[in-house]
Amino acid sequence: MGHIILNVEYNQPMPFPDTRRVIYNKNPLNEVICQLRFPAILRIDSEIPVKYQERLRETYPIFSESQSSNLKLNITPELAQAIGSSLPLSFRGGRATYEFVSSDQKWKVILTRESLTLAASDYKKWEDFKEHFEIPLKAFVEEYTPPFFSRIGLRYQDVIQRSELQLTNIGWGELLESHIAGEFSSTAIANDIVRCVNQLTISLGENNGMVLLNHGLVPNQNNETCYLIDSDFFTENRTKVSDAIQKLDYFNKQAGRLFRWCITERLHDALEPQFIQ
Repeated sequence: MGHIILNVEYNQPMPFPDTRRVIYNKNPLNEVICQLRFPAILRIDSEIPVKYQERLRETYPIFSESQSSNLKLNITPELAQAIGSSLPLSFRGGRATYEFVSSDQKWKVILTRESLTLAASDYKKWEDFKEHFEIPLKAFVEEYTPPFFSRIGLRYQDVIQRSELQLTNIGWGELLESHIAGEFSSTAIANDIVRCVNQLTISLGENNGMVLLNHGLVPNQNNETCYLIDSDFFTENRTKVSDAIQKLDYFNKQAGRLFRWCITERLHDALEPQFIQ
């Protein structure tokens, strides 16, 4: 099978400071999501993607289908249930959402008439993520021939849990850089802050896109107060299909630099970095 995902060299500006690339042994990533949006392809709503599934089935064998419905039919619920699944989605007024999930359920491909998404809950490094994206992207381009991508996004959601890092009694002001820590830099109130949510949008330079950064305190399932660093890199400029991976490579490199820009050396060391090329 041919490969369309490549390591691409580029000379675009990097607004965040340069830093050595690492993999953290105590990985704080909760989820990584890549989404490509394109002009609506109505065939995705009206036809079950049989050929597309066949090309994904070995890697993503678990399939499910759902739809949102905007059309209210004047029929009984019993009749709707009896005939609903046999009606084409276009008649039902629905927009199809097709999900293709890996056997371990850690990787999910989502196809709609306007977007292709890959979500990962077990992200290790960028090369692995791109390898998982290669099959659904190549199959999509060849089966549906989108004219261009109208939006490209790459989102990293990191959750810092101090108890897992033996930092339970260490204040956030010592773990986050001052330009991120904000109120936590104040010894007068740092220990009394119970809620903190911040949002900013940062330009990556002309024609290079933006990053929407949300960060602040969040509770986890055990009701432990954690710190969220949620960075959503995106461009809404029209992008050639052949240029999409180059843009994602750029966003990935920016994402690593942004995370390192947010955290102090103490937190960096606690995450147990392993330097890689």
